[in-house]
Amino acid sequence: MNQLPNKYDLPERTTKFGVSIIRFCKLLKRDPVSDPIINQLVRAGTSVGANYAEANNASSKKDFRNKIFLCKKESQETKYWLQMIGEYTTENKELDKLGRENQELLMIFQKICSSLDN
Repeated sequence: MNQLPNKYDLPERTTKFGVSIIRFCKLLKRDPVSDPIINQLVRAGTSVGANYAEANNASSKKDFRNKIFLCKKESQETKYWLQMIGEYTTENKELDKLGRENQELLMIFQKICSSLDN
């Protein structure tokens, strides 16, 4: 339906992002405090791509807008959980990389949402 130009390649990019989140979380130390935070990060980080896949199969412009808004929301939540994990992990290089990619995705989804409102 309303796909972006290939230069963004969001289907592949959001999938790779979700996989990177999973791989990163597998490396983290698990304990009763970190487990819920890690679980939330996995849910939010992988939901970005799942919602984008749904947006690409939207049945209407309104449905597309709602799914893209969910992508943006999940990206914002992912940012929060990455910040929480940053408080207790030493995996800063990978954490920084994930944070940068998430921020770029968040800005892309914000731009799409803004353009759909016009």
